[in-house]
Amino acid sequence: MKKTKILRIVNRFNLGGITYNVTYLSKYLPEYYETKLIGGPEEKFEQNSLYIPQQVGLEPEIIFEMRRSIYPLQDFIAYRRIRQIIKEFKPDIVHTHASKAGFIGRLAAIHSGVPVVVHTFHGHVFNGYFSILKTTIFKWIERHLAKKTSMIVAISQLQKIDLSKIHKICVADKIKVIPLGFDLEKFAENQLNKRATFRSTHQLRPNELAIGIIGRLAPIKNHFMFLNSIIKLKQSTDIPFKALIIGDGEMRESLENYLNQRHISFNQPNSYIQFVGWVKEVDIGLAGLDLVCLTSNNEGTPVSLIEAQAAGKYIITTNVGGVQDILEESAGKLVEPGDEDMFALQLLEAVTNFKVYQNKALIG
Repeated sequence: MKKTKILRIVNRFNLGGITYNVTYLSKYLPEYYETKLIGGPEEKFEQNSLYIPQQVGLEPEIIFEMRRSIYPLQDFIAYRRIRQIIKEFKPDIVHTHASKAGFIGRLAAIHSGVPVVVHTFHGHVFNGYFSILKTTIFKWIERHLAKKTSMIVAISQLQKIDLSKIHKICVADKIKVIPLGFDLEKFAENQLNKRATFRSTHQLRPNELAIGIIGRLAPIKNHFMFLNSIIKLKQSTDIPFKALIIGDGEMRESLENYLNQRHISFNQPNSYIQFVGWVKEVDIGLAGLDLVCLTSNNEGTPVSLIEAQAAGKYIITTNVGGVQDILEESAGKLVEPGDEDMFALQLLEAVTNFKVYQNKALIG
């Protein structure tokens, strides 16, 4: 029987939920599908994630010219390279994931006459990323591409409403909601040993609460709100804790300068704020944490919160993107984006009543 060929294109292979998603889709489709996985390399400050597909026997092809930012010459070279891959692989379906891959990949697929073109929005850039002019241009491009796309995939019902009703990218009937699928068993397994490993590595005392935030240090993630909330928490309670910033990115220097300007020490043995960098084994990191935060101004469906709930952690998060769709009522509190005072208040309440909230998260 002739196999149906799928060319799957992702923005870049950086550590995050999208790599897991495209890996599982590529590896575990029925045997009558054949998938080729391609994408760009990680950016500066990001952790390479090729080990994720490689662990299940996949060897993605890297398009080195495909970058997160707009570079017309490199983007054109990436487009030509993808068209060449399409010519050689002859896919029946091209499935793109996220914005840059969705633009270059769909354009190459449409111009190459691929019969079926599917695009998954893992988030979007219509809020908080660019100026009004740029955002308007990107919306126009997405609307144009959507007309020539066979199916749009949203990963939450709220995202579908956002795309169809708020930003009017396409009609709702063209959007299929398919929640992200993950292997979450490891987040509940062997937690005591994992917890001991992580807390020993990061010199956490037995009586210290570990409050973590996980993700790129990028403007849209609003780590300044996290820092301000942590500083307010330190001023409001004697309960010992450490705030662990897991991840890296272009905002790290600005965040460190902000702390230096306020004469707040960090990354010292007795500091209550620590920049941890990227943690590959997120299940070990989550086992070592007690509370998990997210302060983003915009999100798709944040994988860190799905994994945190699987690990039984209580969450304080801004109410953005698909967060409301995935957060169980017993597992955390929602705060409107930018509301630092309320975020700090909810964090203080969670720390003060930690045992109660921990039990709620575990039972939920």
